[in-house]
Amino acid sequence: MDTPADILDTLLRGQRPWQSEPPVFDPADTPGEPLPLFVAWFAEAVEAGQPEPHTLALATVDADDAPDVRTVTLRGADARGWRVATRADSRKGRQLAASPRAALGFHWPARSRQIRVRGPVLPASPEESRADLRARSTGALAAALTGRQSAPLGSLDELARASAEAWRTARAEPERDVPQWTVYVVAATEVEFWQGDPGRRHVRLVYRRPSPRSPEWTRQLLWP
Repeated sequence: MDTPADILDTLLRGQRPWQSEPPVFDPADTPGEPLPLFVAWFAEAVEAGQPEPHTLALATVDADDAPDVRTVTLRGADARGWRVATRADSRKGRQLAASPRAALGFHWPARSRQIRVRGPVLPASPEESRADLRARSTGALAAALTGRQSAPLGSLDELARASAEAWRTARAEPERDVPQWTVYVVAATEVEFWQGDPGRRHVRLVYRRPSPRSPEWTRQLLWP
């Protein structure tokens, strides 16, 4: 009888990359800073039908410098950096408070592309955080009101009761403030663009700058 590991091995061997022809990426024809290229690649991922292109992996470290990662949604990007949001008392919020640095990973297989972002993290203003929450759905507000993220849960019934109460509040008070809700800005010092190639000659272009305050970016190709 096959073990779970055997079944997984069979499934893994059946996966095939490059379901479509990857686009050509010429690093010589790129802007001097990463944000315009990120926006262009994001738009192309949307046009290509990439499911949920706004989702990303957010990596942080805990108090023991052990890595942690989870999938979140992008809340925007501008000259300051890339924005994500969560409650400050969540696990990731506590980790960002203790060690304010993070890495983001975007994967868009519809275009055979990845983007990696790294840098220090700063909380946005309370006004921006409130505006972000109010721009979200009723369900997002209900989840923010429920809180207790990553805390031990006694039963699914307990979750159902707390969630139902939060939904009632969110519907009755759509402008309800959640003081713990925080937008975090990843002020990138490194942004890497990865374009896949069927011949494994993947193109990697990395932008770097010495600090988030520096207006000058350098560009460099990396071996795949």
